[in-house]
Amino acid sequence: MNAFNNYLQVNTRLKEEEIDTIISFAVSRKLRKHEFLFHEGDICRHKYFVISGLLRSFSTGSDGTEHIIKFSPENSWTLDKESYDLQIAAHTSISAVEASHILSWSKADFERLNKEIPALNEFTTQLTADNIYNSSQRLVTTLSATPEEKYLDFVKNYPALLQRLPLKMIAAYLGVSLRTLDRIRHAQLPQS
Repeated sequence: MNAFNNYLQVNTRLKEEEIDTIISFAVSRKLRKHEFLFHEGDICRHKYFVISGLLRSFSTGSDGTEHIIKFSPENSWTLDKESYDLQIAAHTSISAVEASHILSWSKADFERLNKEIPALNEFTTQLTADNIYNSSQRLVTTLSATPEEKYLDFVKNYPALLQRLPLKMIAAYLGVSLRTLDRIRHAQLPQS
């Protein structure tokens, strides 16, 4: 829990006793590689924080093609927002890319914490705004960038993930085939 405590101390204006209260409602859970938090069609009933490891949020097309929406490395939050807010079937699945350690809060508990701790509510409101901005930027890149530009954007924004992710997952995130990703990566190599 020290990692989460440190995260909150660095990123919020929460007092130590408020942090202790938030942690007291958290449920700690270890995930094995490939283990699911929930599947597409389930209801997302919790908000998750990644202490260590790496998660992915994805949907599966009718043809079985995986479309990765986002990666959640350590020190990040994840959930299916629409499913969580409206308590409806999720459009995404979330699973562990690596063995991971997460904290979770039920919707009722987190809403209670947000009401009782104004600094937490302020932080989660800002976090939501940041996520909307990042999702908007990702949508623009996905719709308008070339495959090469998408890859360069990924390298710039997520350099630490390059060594941790299989190429097929990077391709699924970029919305390109594995063959296209291989071609782009090969073209980036220095020619002798």
